[in-house]
Amino acid sequence: MRVQCVICDEIEKIDSYCLQAKRLRNRRIHTYMCQSCHDRIEENTKKRLATGNFRFQRERKKEQHLS
Repeated sequence: MRVQCVICDEIEKIDSYCLQAKRLRNRRIHTYMCQSCHDRIEENTKKRLATGNFRFQRERKKEQHLS
């Protein structure tokens, strides 16, 4: 399956039967990002977290209710 990175518009080929390809086919809201862009964003996010002025909004896990 051919996919295009949403940031740098680089076209790559991924296995058509992998989980990521299935998500891209079945859920149109999922987008593909190449590994170099992913690494660059991850590095910049870690730098911002290290400054202390950046609050990273993580999903809060829901508490399991007693059953």
